[in-house]
Amino acid sequence: MNDAEIAAAHPIRPIAEIAAEAGIAEDLLIPYGRHMAKVDVHALTAPERGRVVLVTGISPTPAGEGKTTVTVGLADGLNLLAQQPDAPDAVAGARTVVALREPSLGPVFGIKGGATGGGRAQVVPMEDINLHFTGDFHAITSAHNLLCALVDNHVQQGNALGIDPRTIALKRALDMNDRTLRDVVTGLGGRTQGVPREGGFEITVATETMAVFCLAADLADLKARLGRITVGYTYDGEAVTASQIGPNGAQGAMAVLLKDAIKPNLVQTLGGTPALVHGGPFANIAHGANSVIATRTARRLGDLVVTEAGFGADLGGQKFMDITAVAGGFPPAAAVVVATVRALKLQAGIALPDVKAGVAEAAERSGRGLADVRAEHVDALRAGLANLERHVGNMRAYGVPVVVAVNRFTQDDDAELDVLRAWGVENGVPVAVADVWGGGGEGALELARLLGEHLPAPGEPAPPVTGLWTEGMEVEERIQAVVRRVYGGAGAELSPVARRQLAQLRARGLDRLPVCMAKTQYSFSDDPTLLNAPEGFTVSVRELSAKTGAGFVVALTGAVMTMPGLPASPAADRMDVADDGTVTGLF
Repeated sequence: MNDAEIAAAHPIRPIAEIAAEAGIAEDLLIPYGRHMAKVDVHALTAPERGRVVLVTGISPTPAGEGKTTVTVGLADGLNLLAQQPDAPDAVAGARTVVALREPSLGPVFGIKGGATGGGRAQVVPMEDINLHFTGDFHAITSAHNLLCALVDNHVQQGNALGIDPRTIALKRALDMNDRTLRDVVTGLGGRTQGVPREGGFEITVATETMAVFCLAADLADLKARLGRITVGYTYDGEAVTASQIGPNGAQGAMAVLLKDAIKPNLVQTLGGTPALVHGGPFANIAHGANSVIATRTARRLGDLVVTEAGFGADLGGQKFMDITAVAGGFPPAAAVVVATVRALKLQAGIALPDVKAGVAEAAERSGRGLADVRAEHVDALRAGLANLERHVGNMRAYGVPVVVAVNRFTQDDDAELDVLRAWGVENGVPVAVADVWGGGGEGALELARLLGEHLPAPGEPAPPVTGLWTEGMEVEERIQAVVRRVYGGAGAELSPVARRQLAQLRARGLDRLPVCMAKTQYSFSDDPTLLNAPEGFTVSVRELSAKTGAGFVVALTGAVMTMPGLPASPAADRMDVADDGTVTGLF
């Protein structure tokens, strides 16, 4: 059975039952059908007690690591373990809630297909969640494009603020991969059609509006952050924010479109664990975590909160520790790094025949050539462990306990799994094999128990988290710290354009903001073909962009794009809907 068939064969409980068990009163639910609901969180009075467990992973590969699947399976496993008489003190009797990002339509129809976990470790109803869900992304897209339209209209209607059209920093948004929209010219057709200028589109999950949405503490904070978004600059070089567009600012109208979307969405796992699925910034461009509101709500509902950061620990993991957790006030009590046997072999240079050309070229340069990654290759596995070791070391540097979850695939060889267990023993790293695709929560019991043994017990203080940056560090210092201490590189080189932008940041007093690195997810470097754990490389920063609403500076590196393109064979090619409404090809 595939993921869709497994989900379809499993009965889904009414969402009101899931809410009641989580302690959510019925009058706080806003149902979207029988199995999904938004939660009116302003009336929740329980304290934020839940300890956060961050799930991150090794560098992504075409073989897939199954980070979301492990996140869901672990949450179900913790709830099963909590009822066992020999459960560790940190888990015994604890209620676990999971918090995840919403899938973007771009990857769903592009490369990944569905993004709600897999096998017996899924959030459901997976079809609805993967497609339009409760309309949050449409609302965010509309709010962002409203701001774009209001800025262009201001320029058209006399431009009282003196905005230089060449400096307008906003691109319009679309939640779909469409490379032809990266660069466009708007305002053609004469004086009544607007002021001609160069513009473009970003995918919704890469926009500042999405970042603001996910970092806001509540509706009031959302409005304040929206108002601080820099939309462009005057002819005199002064920054113009959304709060200056119109007599009352643009933030109020934008918030009108987001007033319902800001409420987190409640669904469930196949194991019956409450799941808050809300927001979805990319981790290779933006900060890569679900909304602060959802995580804080989960902390009110549960004793443990399992959440996930996008891509590897060098991207979503680092940003969670240094941006998201700081903004939300919930430093993790522990971290789980997900790895697979096949992905580690790919890091060493063994590649599937149909992987991306860049990865195939890297494999050929390694001298190993192409091979079937499913075949036993212990030497390649040992070589690829360098990637896992660096990610584990990076997370440990924050001061949190780290556990490695080996996501087991059906074809995995026992001898190779034993290599990973032995590596853990030799290096003092707790390692557990998790068969969550086939076993769901039952398949995660070993991992849940191991995690429970390393979590602080209730009432015990969590270990202090040591962030990567100090408050007084400038933007360039922060970039260099990420490249050297997290990526393992020699340093970063800023382009002349980035140097000019850095000077502008200093002039505006924004040179001590946190940095959000926009970098390829496939490598520690900014070269997607440089696999495993390279050293001595230089990361090229081509552009710096102040996201004053989100509260960080984005450093664009290498060739990373804020509007992805579709692959030669997109997932959309395999999708269809039958006359009875049944969707096929989503997984």
